[in-house]
Amino acid sequence: MQQLLDEIAEIVGPENLLTGEAVRQRSVDWFTSAPCEAAAIVRPGNTEQLSRVMALCHAARQPVVTHGGLTGVVHGAVAAPSELAISLERMSAIEAIDPVGGTLTVQAGAPLQRVQEAAAEIGMQFPLDLGARGSCTIGGNIATNAGGIRVIRYGMMRQQVLGLGLEAVLADGRVLSSMNHMLKNNAGFDLKQLFIGSEGTLGIVTRAVLRLQPALASEQCALVAVPSFAALTSLLNLAPLRIGLSAFEALWNSHYRLMTEESGAHTPPLATDSPFYAILESQGMDAEHDAEQFQALLEEAFEAELITDAVLASSEAQRQAIWAIREDIEVLVRTLNPMFSFDVSLPIPAMEAYVEALEQRLAEAWPGVARLVTFGHLGDGNLHLMITVRDGGAESRRAVEQLVYAPLAEIGGSISAEHGIGLEKRDYLSLSRSETEIATMRLLKQALDPHGLLNPGKVLG
Repeated sequence: MQQLLDEIAEIVGPENLLTGEAVRQRSVDWFTSAPCEAAAIVRPGNTEQLSRVMALCHAARQPVVTHGGLTGVVHGAVAAPSELAISLERMSAIEAIDPVGGTLTVQAGAPLQRVQEAAAEIGMQFPLDLGARGSCTIGGNIATNAGGIRVIRYGMMRQQVLGLGLEAVLADGRVLSSMNHMLKNNAGFDLKQLFIGSEGTLGIVTRAVLRLQPALASEQCALVAVPSFAALTSLLNLAPLRIGLSAFEALWNSHYRLMTEESGAHTPPLATDSPFYAILESQGMDAEHDAEQFQALLEEAFEAELITDAVLASSEAQRQAIWAIREDIEVLVRTLNPMFSFDVSLPIPAMEAYVEALEQRLAEAWPGVARLVTFGHLGDGNLHLMITVRDGGAESRRAVEQLVYAPLAEIGGSISAEHGIGLEKRDYLSLSRSETEIATMRLLKQALDPHGLLNPGKVLG
């Protein structure tokens, strides 16, 4: 391998080939802070350098693992001592912004927050938003088809990539580039879809043309207490009819109470005795009119007994305080340690029974010890489940996974709503995908990466 590393160093520069302790100092897992075990970390500065590196790796049959912001939670960035990590941290430039066409051209290593800020500077917005916005990268968002809090209005990351606007380096070093700036392009296959959500197993995304949206001048946000799950879903159905709903986040009592009263991390804006809570957010163009509509929605929801209490954010600081209750994952990690994290999707009508049954099964398996904390995007069918049985061992993990995943197959759910498969969920893929679907995935993998060099072992094994 040393000869290969020497050749790579000539391409990217010796300072951009990390080895030894410089590699071990980097974590590949947000929850556990597990150190990187790769033989080296390669930091190309542009697509041409990455292309040359991958051509060398292909000739040497050298496996590689792509690193973005390293905020994933399914062990997708884990690299073995025999593998190289490819970090896109130097490829972080915003190359162009077109306010007329509403596009932004960006390199894959750019953090999501930087893209959001660049869009805001020209009076537009990039609507994808998630808690890890300051660290996660556009390439990682594309590779995992990230979701976040505004999927209900703007869709997943897949909807944010314009036309055919993507560039990727293939396993053999060839560059597949379709960096056009058109919304409509039906000239043949939409090849970008092969790479969005493929978790770096089919190619390494290097650049993209993103679709921007108009910046909306007003934003309304409220936290409400909800008396039942039926009321929660009724509120979800009512809200889009009354306001320009951009986010609808549901918090079970287990989550709200832990994040506020129990941990002391956040002051509870509302009493902690309601079974459910929801964060509603709307966006619009007329602040006064939008505020009136939002207030009217809350009043109507009160009269219909869909909510029992509410607090309306009157400043950006109050809005951030509300969202911190939802997004401060570090409190969950610290309080529930050791914690098992799950990201599932399922039909909304099945959610209440699914969560209640899971809580009961956990209590039966680990009486007096197991704990389930539930929250999620709800409107897009996505729940996040944080579970502790006070034993972080592999055997307990597998037992909990069986309880979480097995019922999903029966109700048409998915083992992964937005976090991907990685290594963590690979063995359960057949619960959400048919034999024919998995066989087709393998066919694509064989066609684009016949030697299995890209992110080996992830997704399909």
